[in-house]
Amino acid sequence: MSTSQRRSTRVSGRVARDQAEAVIVDQYTRLVLLAYLTLPHTLSRHRRVLVAHALVQRALPGFRIARPGLRVPGQRKGAPTPALASTRASVLHSALAHERRPRGWPGFLPPPRVLRPMLPVVWGLRLFPRAGGVEEIALGQALSEVSASARAAFVLLKVEGLSRSEVIELLTAADVPDPEQALIAASGLEAIAGGATQTLLRSREFDACSVQTRPTDLLRRRRRFRLAWFTAGITALCCAVLLATLGGPGDDPTRTIDVQPAIDAAQLVHTPRDSWADTSRVDFTAWPARGSRVGDTGLVTRALATWTKPPSGTRVSVAKATSAEPPPGNTQLLYAGDVGGEAVVLFHDGRRVVRYGEPPSPLDPASLDITRSDEADVTTAASLVVSRKAGKVRYLTAPWIAEAQTRDLLTPNSPGRPLDVSDEGVTDPVPELPDKGSCDSLPVLQLRSSSKIVEKHAFLVADLGGLTPVHLSYTPLPGTGAPPRQPREATSTAALLSWARTACRLPEMRHSGVRAVNQWDFAEQDLPERGGDAVWSCTRAFTWRGPGDILVQFRTSKESATAPAKLVGQARSTASCSRFGQHIVASTPWTAGSGQHYLLAAGSREVTGIDVTGDVKASGKDTSLAVKAPAKPDVTVRARMKDGETLDEVGSRP
Repeated sequence: MSTSQRRSTRVSGRVARDQAEAVIVDQYTRLVLLAYLTLPHTLSRHRRVLVAHALVQRALPGFRIARPGLRVPGQRKGAPTPALASTRASVLHSALAHERRPRGWPGFLPPPRVLRPMLPVVWGLRLFPRAGGVEEIALGQALSEVSASARAAFVLLKVEGLSRSEVIELLTAADVPDPEQALIAASGLEAIAGGATQTLLRSREFDACSVQTRPTDLLRRRRRFRLAWFTAGITALCCAVLLATLGGPGDDPTRTIDVQPAIDAAQLVHTPRDSWADTSRVDFTAWPARGSRVGDTGLVTRALATWTKPPSGTRVSVAKATSAEPPPGNTQLLYAGDVGGEAVVLFHDGRRVVRYGEPPSPLDPASLDITRSDEADVTTAASLVVSRKAGKVRYLTAPWIAEAQTRDLLTPNSPGRPLDVSDEGVTDPVPELPDKGSCDSLPVLQLRSSSKIVEKHAFLVADLGGLTPVHLSYTPLPGTGAPPRQPREATSTAALLSWARTACRLPEMRHSGVRAVNQWDFAEQDLPERGGDAVWSCTRAFTWRGPGDILVQFRTSKESATAPAKLVGQARSTASCSRFGQHIVASTPWTAGSGQHYLLAAGSREVTGIDVTGDVKASGKDTSLAVKAPAKPDVTVRARMKDGETLDEVGSRP
């Protein structure tokens, strides 16, 4: 018998019912939070709210169906009361076992706990916690990607305040096979949440006791009531007769299929239309199938056949580090419709987004575009390019996008212009980004998420030639002793002014598999001879395949608000300017108004001094340095860090 089992005691019958009731009433919110975060994230937020309340209410002795031999850790000095320990253990065990199937249980049937009716029951309303901020959504996304036992360990550590040994005992009592592994995963969640873990977990994003209500689909309910008068057999027969007589909508008899698709159109996943508002996984999996030709089996089958084995002449484009393998069984239909005189079908298979384009004339070749989309989120899954023609782009926006605008990055003081979006989610045409070398205008999309997802959340995306527009973000200059933060949305005045000076480098990143670009203003410096001040920036392009490239840029206050910043350094496939490379130092020659040449250098917040050797020898005890130098000095620049380490200058000069 293990140590944790020897120190456990049977509690069945030991805890009085009135004591357990008092605990449930007093600790109801915390117990519901524990159940809500532990329950499987495959459940919608509505279902998780109801099940969490049901599990806590059934923890009262006499109401729950007790598990024989339920054990909880023995009580220590300063530990919670037996009633609280017993109730917490019961709630935790029920949440972890909610979708556990008994041995021999048929795989096609839901687990018995799912089938068992439980109060509360709500008809005609959907319940879900109020939306939190971007940090809460990021934590919710991270929670959905780990096991239920890891989520339970995380809550027990950070909300309940239990020690690691107590968490291990409690998880062992709840039949978790590897509690140590759950604690390791919980530590990873803590690293993502940072120092604000408790604040985030207690926010309204995870508060299943403070919920919003919305009606279910009223029109759907009404239709279902009417359809109840007809038998499924008669309906199926009528549909079959109509299809046989009239043919499928939009069928093109002039196009033939020579290849058997890897999967049938009937096997495609169709996400319910309103599920995006009831899930913690806000990405392409939450997109419903939209478009006027979703029911066009002929078109969808041709798209699947082309994806399986493109016919000769098909224009095929596969992004870097992206597999072109045929569609798997979990492929999801996102869109099927006519856009810009072309039939378009969009698929998602969990790792890739695929676009099939079919011209109206059978003599013109079809097109197939495949790109990566793994680890997409509320911003990188907010839109897809559905049509690109004559220098114009149309986007299909995510169902959680409540408003779309266009704005020019080179006019930061001008407001965004409203962009019309159809009922299907397709935008009006938007100009493409200019080619490399041209920088008169840089149009981007400004999208706003629905308050059901997150309140007051607007963000920018730019088209860089792929199917998935690139998310633009901004990290401001270091504050007065404040800790560093994650990149923020590039919609503030400071962000737009910074991007206006550096955005002309964006066209250079076209067709390179970029998923996001962050603009980090890492240092500010007073220039010699009253030359004003300068800001040093690191522009990092994050790719879908992992590696990232950086551009280090330098701009001064004496130049115009849209003058392109000077490129002073660059590096490829580097961790610099990311959370795995948070320190940087760079340098550049600079000429004052008097004609005197200087060498300027600057580093990020952890830099305590800068040393220069070579044609110029100098040393400073600050995050920046300015020293007289030849016009093109050959120097080596290193920074001294707070931890005693040294840091080499980033990248190479152009």
